[in-house]
Amino acid sequence: MISEWIAKYENTEIKITNSWFGGEKLFVNGELQDEQLNFVTPSRMTGNLTNSKGEKLNIKANVSGFFTVSCRAFVDNKKLELQQTK
Repeated sequence: MISEWIAKYENTEIKITNSWFGGEKLFVNGELQDEQLNFVTPSRMTGNLTNSKGEKLNIKANVSGFFTVSCRAFVDNKKLELQQTK
């Protein structure tokens, strides 16, 4: 089973995927920035993006759950609105 969440931050697309055998992955504009192959504890992934002012901002994301999977993501310590697509 694959789960996927997408968020937009300015002109940047942030995508987080989760699959049973592929683990969790964090993509920024289609580029893989972090991945975890952790099946027992919640994953914690990090990445970064450059905003419209040229500043580098940190991304934090985590996926948790077993039967029902949930995801949270933050840019510069502000929670993003994620849209689950799968």
